[in-house]
Amino acid sequence: MARNFHDGGEAIVEAFRNMGVDYIMSSPGSEWSPVWEAMARQTVEKNAGPTFIDCWHETVAVDMALGYTAYTGKAQAVLIHAGVGLMHGSMAMLSATQQEIPMVVMSGESTSFGEDPTVSVEPQWYGGVSVGGADKYVAPIVKWSTQVTSAPTLYNSITRAGEMAQRVPQGPVYLNISLEAMLHEWKKPDDLRMVPPAPKTQPLAQDVAEIAALLKASKNPVIVVETAGRDPEAMRALVELAETFAAPVINGRASVYTNFPKNHPMWLGYTNFDHLNNSDLILLVSGRTPWNPPSKRYGTGKIVAICENPVKMQFAYQVLSADVYLEGDTAHALRALTAAAKVGADKTIIEERRKRWTAVHDAYLADLAAKEKAAVATGKLDAVSVAAIAAQVLPKNTIVTDETITHMPVMRPHLNLDAEQSFFRVTGGALGQGIAAALGVKLAAKDRPVVFFVGDGSFLYNPIIQALGASKTYEIPITIVVCNNAKYEAMRKGHVIYYEGGVSDTTKFHYGVNIAGPEYHELGVHYGLKGFKAETPDELKKALENALAENRAGRTAIINAVMVK
Repeated sequence: MARNFHDGGEAIVEAFRNMGVDYIMSSPGSEWSPVWEAMARQTVEKNAGPTFIDCWHETVAVDMALGYTAYTGKAQAVLIHAGVGLMHGSMAMLSATQQEIPMVVMSGESTSFGEDPTVSVEPQWYGGVSVGGADKYVAPIVKWSTQVTSAPTLYNSITRAGEMAQRVPQGPVYLNISLEAMLHEWKKPDDLRMVPPAPKTQPLAQDVAEIAALLKASKNPVIVVETAGRDPEAMRALVELAETFAAPVINGRASVYTNFPKNHPMWLGYTNFDHLNNSDLILLVSGRTPWNPPSKRYGTGKIVAICENPVKMQFAYQVLSADVYLEGDTAHALRALTAAAKVGADKTIIEERRKRWTAVHDAYLADLAAKEKAAVATGKLDAVSVAAIAAQVLPKNTIVTDETITHMPVMRPHLNLDAEQSFFRVTGGALGQGIAAALGVKLAAKDRPVVFFVGDGSFLYNPIIQALGASKTYEIPITIVVCNNAKYEAMRKGHVIYYEGGVSDTTKFHYGVNIAGPEYHELGVHYGLKGFKAETPDELKKALENALAENRAGRTAIINAVMVK
């Protein structure tokens, strides 16, 4: 008998439409036939709605959603398969939780196991594919999870999940959907609405006044920032605060976004915490885990934590050493503080401070330039020379994404990261996600070049074939720069921390360090993607130029940057 009526698949797609979902990222599973039917109907009837992206791996699906949302702020939908696919995607879901990235992730299973004569289901569900509630697998690593077992509750369960994902603290919400609920007839109600966005929170007026008084009284305030740059409005508000009070800005150790422009005279780089020693007020903006050891106390005065969600329940341990909190939407809180504190502020002290910190900034840039010149002059590739060449070649609107361990902390001060949303990194302690996250960023930022720097060790953790397949199929071109030092340098450094002067340290005989990797630039050949090998600064310059040309033609390119360390 023909099945031309609307069922739970239509309820799912309608929920995504009304949530404002742009893309359904999916690693196919047989439970999603009802959604595919609804998407086919959307295409044939030319209805508005989300675009479906087939990925060949669950990590690719979740991380593409993560990258897209990190750039746009809009939560997306992810469909993966049963319990087994959920396990594949769980690493990326954990990263979304750690990074407070909202999304709705769903997988399905049969709840009748073929015993219901009125519903035909495939036989694989009986005997292991259905696990009796896959939400129990991921409950500890997502913001919230549950099962949806009936058609009447399907639509509202999904829209509620979307609203929940976007409330503070943001994060992924997981739904385990019954296949039988999706196959059941669903009649679209007449009163459906677009789901409203989550409202912005704002700090209390008395808290703003208290901290404004501290700022006006401070002789040497310093700002430490980590994640404010995810929101361009927060970055602009931070620039306004720093300019108004001539307060220098230092990026903390968990700075996974561009938070402050390098070309601004108040920019003082990354983790340069010696500048905090004489500070009588530290403004910690959107801090996560800013310093290590965690309990080390900097400065001579108070520490103020400014963040919408400063105390992170997703971390096993966190120390901010905050004396005062200003909680609310970061952009709103910063603007309120600037407005309140500049009334009656001592302009003479501020201008003296501006002159002093501008000189420090200029001297720091001169030192960086000298190191770049020396590194390039060696004719070899290391972290500094790679960054120096990238800074010369990459357009100003380039977005840099990162999945290195030892290289980027050295490279980043040398890159020209001035534009809003010009740097992204997946955090959470799990490697193997960077290619897909970069694809998600590029999907969101179609008019900006995206260059992904990755260590050779980190690169090998990625589902490379599947990610390149998504890039090719959906025309999402990025440049991948493999920083190839033929080893897991982080492993070697970690070993020496524990066994300084030990056998491995003294003999240079290491386990878990050396990598006999492939010719990385050749890995895209099966998709018709070009690659370039570079061993010198001049070769890297040409390789980057060629790769960017490939990107403009709609193709991803891989650069194998052979590095001496």
